[in-house]
Amino acid sequence: MAAASVTIVLVHGAWADGSSWRHVIRRLQADGLNVVAVQNPTTSLADDVAATRLALAAIEGPVVLAGHSWGGTVITEAGNDPKVKALVYVAAFAPDAGQSTGDQVGAHAPPPGLSGVHDDGTGHLKMSVESWIANVAQDLPEAEARLLAALQPPLGLATFSDKVSQAAWKDRPSWFVVSTQDRAVSVELQRELAQRLDARTTELDASHMSLVSHPDAVAAVIREAAATVTA
Repeated sequence: MAAASVTIVLVHGAWADGSSWRHVIRRLQADGLNVVAVQNPTTSLADDVAATRLALAAIEGPVVLAGHSWGGTVITEAGNDPKVKALVYVAAFAPDAGQSTGDQVGAHAPPPGLSGVHDDGTGHLKMSVESWIANVAQDLPEAEARLLAALQPPLGLATFSDKVSQAAWKDRPSWFVVSTQDRAVSVELQRELAQRLDARTTELDASHMSLVSHPDAVAAVIREAAATVTA
């Protein structure tokens, strides 16, 4: 099976859209890989899983499913699709069955980035521009962090309380990219999850937005997962 016959499906995190993967996408496409970036509504786990499953339904052949941040929770549920042969978590959550993202957040000291989250008064949460600059994308130029802040969609207020029903990582090979300078998702949690998933783990000296600041390294991990699937 040729590597090009595998499709890479990329799932973005909260307060982000599919364009957060743009630098990684260019590198994977340059390798001849098929790539699809899901545009999740970030309104609930069920809604985001539905959007990801819609993307999967349009694909023939095996899939490597990658999720950044909140996207890790999404791929943990949506990854139970039989087309999905491998999972890649990038500074991501990976709940067990019956567990929510909020459960994993609450199990560790709150990272500084959470101080920038506020209710916008409509039942949704936003991340402040200041926190994007200082805590979420601190290894990027300020102009890039401001661009990411401008692109963010609101997050449904109860989204992080939604529980996973079946954890796809239990019966699929997994890769995990840990951001060691992450100020948005606990570094200790990331390392704990990488161990729990028995994932092939890469640690990057990066902010939460490693997929933007270190796209070569993130693309290399996804490429490795694709090569394993096709071996």
